[in-house]
Amino acid sequence: MENSVQLLASIIQLAVAPVFLLAGIAGFLNVMSGRLGRIVDRARIVEVRVSTIKEEPRLSMIRIELRTLWRRVHLINWSIGMCTASGLLVCSVIVSLFVGHLWDLHIAEVVISLFILALLLLIIALVLFLKEVQLATRILHVGREFPN
Repeated sequence: MENSVQLLASIIQLAVAPVFLLAGIAGFLNVMSGRLGRIVDRARIVEVRVSTIKEEPRLSMIRIELRTLWRRVHLINWSIGMCTASGLLVCSVIVSLFVGHLWDLHIAEVVISLFILALLLLIIALVLFLKEVQLATRILHVGREFPN
């Protein structure tokens, strides 16, 4: 009995690191969903402007901004998807640790593979997020040319 409790305690210790990673992923998802909401709000405002502005140079700049906003939405959606998939894989790692112990399965390769895949998806999510931020700052330079 005491041996199984100690073994379970060691499994819980192993699961703590992925749980911290999961908390970080959740925070990152929160940031990205907030950005997505702001991008969509801005796109709606810009879409209304497109229908009211008649001057061609200004209209052309607003269309560029609108295209960039929808590219940002696309990037942040993919980033959220990759991050969510990463979180699901981290959850799978945690479950695998407990199931492997419970049924005395030798699934170290499965756990390692899931964890590596989770980290790779998180890397992709971070790169997509970086690209979205770069697009956001690039459009600021366009806005300087035509003040409201």
